[in-house]
Amino acid sequence: MAAEVNAPTYHQREDLALHRELTQAANQYLLGNHDHRFADGWMIGKLLFLISLCALFYTLSLTAGSTPGFACGYFAFIFTAMLLAINAVHDASHNAFFRQQWANRALNMVICIPLGLDPDCWRVRHVECHHAHLNVKGFDLDIEENGVLRQTPFQHIKGFMRAQQYYWPFVAALTFPCIIWFFDWYDRAGKTRVRPKMRHHGVAGWSLFLVTKTLHLLLALIVPFLVLHPQGIGVQTLLLCYLGSQMLSSLIFVVLILGSHWAMGTFYETPADGRFNHGRYRHVFATTIDWVPRPRQASYWMGELNRHLTHHIFPHWSHRHYPALSAIIADVAPRHGVTYHCVSLGDILAAQQRFLGAMGRGQPADGLLKTPQKRRSD
Repeated sequence: MAAEVNAPTYHQREDLALHRELTQAANQYLLGNHDHRFADGWMIGKLLFLISLCALFYTLSLTAGSTPGFACGYFAFIFTAMLLAINAVHDASHNAFFRQQWANRALNMVICIPLGLDPDCWRVRHVECHHAHLNVKGFDLDIEENGVLRQTPFQHIKGFMRAQQYYWPFVAALTFPCIIWFFDWYDRAGKTRVRPKMRHHGVAGWSLFLVTKTLHLLLALIVPFLVLHPQGIGVQTLLLCYLGSQMLSSLIFVVLILGSHWAMGTFYETPADGRFNHGRYRHVFATTIDWVPRPRQASYWMGELNRHLTHHIFPHWSHRHYPALSAIIADVAPRHGVTYHCVSLGDILAAQQRFLGAMGRGQPADGLLKTPQKRRSD
């Protein structure tokens, strides 16, 4: 198991005034709307709609009667399962969907089954590692060195990485399959720093882990095989559809999350004394960005993850509040000497390409957003 190392801390005093004003403005927003920070009836309605849609596509895939019909239904089934993850699992991992923690855990366990991700492993990697130590070498597991994609200036460079801005979508697309069938197991076996922070250990932990993985195997592969094999749809077709749909969903998910951090091109090593000379909020502003797609309504179905800076500032709020919270951040941040970036989808994709190209050539990545973008109208 990886040796435990003391996590870095932040100079919190620098953020006190910013924290107070953001918190006050956010609370005033809730009071003014007689609201709360968790999911409301509309969010629960969206959850039930996506669950129903996922079940419908799954049923259609099994009853299509032809290979093209099965493939289309199966891709739609996995794609909708991914939408469920970014609209429900992401909030629930931060205990922002329901008020009760047990309800959030139960929701995660059920919703993760179609995709095959282990909810506890993902929660630790995302909440305990990524959020706590954003873009910090050795602590943010999302930017660990993998020998294929150079994501930080602290990683080794190989000749073929000069082309990584072109092949990175393939690497991103393999993220879900690798997590499902390798990293989850590696984490559970205690080979990383993830297991100590899991909720369940020993026999109970392994039992729960194996149950969810078995249910995923049954739902995604065994049941379709038993139903479709007599119709002439073979194992090879089923596996290709499974892998292809997982890769497509993975690519979209990685663009939504990691792309927002690549665009700023700012990464850190832990200081010698273990303490950054800046605050956690300023750390987020230096490493994260918001972006808005067109049409704007697409954000709603993406779980507002495009507003990723907003999510990192207010991780314990339902994503239904992100548009209002991003407006609050845009208003408050400049008064504290902080620049809030919110760009278009085209801008962020261009910034990602510049970043990956610079990393692959061994060039500095700072300042890839060379001209600060004004906040765009929503």
